[in-house]
Amino acid sequence: MKIWTSEHTFDHPWETIVQATWRKYPNPMNTAVKGIDVIDRKVENGILKSHRLLSSQWGLPNWARSVVGSTNIFYASERSEVDPKRRQMTLETNNLTYGHVIAVDERLVYQPHPEDNSKTLLKQEAVVTVRGIPLSSYVENLLTSKISHNAGKFSVFFCQGRMAIEWVINKLDSEVQDLKSSTDEILNQTKKSIDDITRHHHNSDFTNPA
Repeated sequence: MKIWTSEHTFDHPWETIVQATWRKYPNPMNTAVKGIDVIDRKVENGILKSHRLLSSQWGLPNWARSVVGSTNIFYASERSEVDPKRRQMTLETNNLTYGHVIAVDERLVYQPHPEDNSKTLLKQEAVVTVRGIPLSSYVENLLTSKISHNAGKFSVFFCQGRMAIEWVINKLDSEVQDLKSSTDEILNQTKKSIDDITRHHHNSDFTNPA
């Protein structure tokens, strides 16, 4: 068993990060994810609890195919809790496909940064366990190294990549600006229509006195 841990600070408030996690797909950082299905979602004691199934398609290297087979569609279970009172979001993910051979258990915790409330601190942990195959320790080291290398782009199960989160936030900001522009245009057109109607009635009253 190998354990990998990491911390990262986002220059965005906690509420923004939480919104971005629900809209992370599709994103250009990772095109492998093919589907997300909500298995269960409920609120208990003010905490939003969700269970989702993630499916992804990956081309495995030859060494991995010899270990786990040729399947290209992989499934993972994601359980999350959002506690708005404590301002904490927790995600726990584990692979379902070939989990009896290679198990990767991932835990992510998002909280306001203790030194700057306008930022968000991500604490990430992945536990890699390889069973029943030769050179299991070597494979565990290889997978842990891969996780560390890719952490900036996507996480173990492709659900909380740092670059992907930033991309979603930029997309949300763009949507807000587009909405504002559309709203301003509608308001301007409405004001112009009202002015035209008012001017028309004013001219009618002037040319046709009672």
